[in-house]
Amino acid sequence: MELKPDFAFTPLPPIERPLRFSSVHTADNPFGLLEGLRGTWTGAGFNVIWRPFQGGPPDQDRFLELNLTEETLRFEEIPGAIPNRGLLQADINMFGLWYLQTIADANIKDADGKPSGLHLEPGIWATVPQTEHPQEVPTVVRMASIPHGTTVIAQGVAFQSSEGPRIQDINITPFVIGNPAKLITTFPEPNLSNPSEFRTPPEGLVGLDQAIVDNPNLVLKRALEGKTIKNTVVLDVSSDQSTPVFGGGLANTAFLQGSPNEGPNARAALVRATFWIETVEGSVADGPDFHQLQYTQTVLLNFNGLSWPHITVATLLRSTPYMVMQGDTLSAIALQFYGDGTEPFWRTIYNANIAVIGPDPDLIMPGQLLNIPT
Repeated sequence: MELKPDFAFTPLPPIERPLRFSSVHTADNPFGLLEGLRGTWTGAGFNVIWRPFQGGPPDQDRFLELNLTEETLRFEEIPGAIPNRGLLQADINMFGLWYLQTIADANIKDADGKPSGLHLEPGIWATVPQTEHPQEVPTVVRMASIPHGTTVIAQGVAFQSSEGPRIQDINITPFVIGNPAKLITTFPEPNLSNPSEFRTPPEGLVGLDQAIVDNPNLVLKRALEGKTIKNTVVLDVSSDQSTPVFGGGLANTAFLQGSPNEGPNARAALVRATFWIETVEGSVADGPDFHQLQYTQTVLLNFNGLSWPHITVATLLRSTPYMVMQGDTLSAIALQFYGDGTEPFWRTIYNANIAVIGPDPDLIMPGQLLNIPT
């Protein structure tokens, strides 16, 4: 997914009236707090989905899929202001980043030995100014297209904190549609001590434990252990049209919506997600800080009278790929990326790439591909 190099939005006629964005929005940074997303993020996570099961025993309408995941999430600038023309109020501009997300199963490989793909999502994050119709503060919006048959508009708020993320516990228990308090706790599949043919087979469960099945957000909390978070940007969005702000929604293909008289195959009914862009104190004394992206997302899939949580979490690190050239040293590379070639900086690069470089930091070879933490 690439934009033509000469593409840029150009509102015609131009929208020149003052627009109130967030306090961090400037002419030099029209993306506001979304600016922190820019770049390529890679890492690992956990995915849980109750999916419909057709053709089994009379009471077996479900299959519990559990995946440890590998993920890449790339954000790039959309050049120019994105115009929105209004009738009830004057026109507005938005500013955005396009993104591409790929998620694969870390345990299950395809015939070529590559991780089996689970998810591909192109989309846009945009910053939206204050509006009069409706009366809303400056917001952010995520617009996503899901190949399985759903499009998502999730709108919400962005803010920052000098503290680490506040990650709440979460569970995968289904409930009666429209009644979250009426939980259905009798299904045996979440209990890993109970063998089940209606759950991911044992070879796909390597590295999983009962605690993260019970509370997938525990994966995020574990990834924070031993780290010092110096600043956090929070992006909190939902497809619910009433919270956290007015706006949002979902659209499903005919297959997902099913038959009007018999109910859906698996209709996506709600998406809510929180992303944390974290500035993390470097692990090398006096070395550079680095950036970490964590998120938790819940999608409610409705079928057979219940809402079934589909939860995805991940912890990703931002880095820039660099191909080692003849004559390079880690010190010279650190100077290029950080403006400082002293040991705390080159050792940060070495520690992140020790599997590529080997035991001797002075021995790097032309053609080696390094990932530079940023």
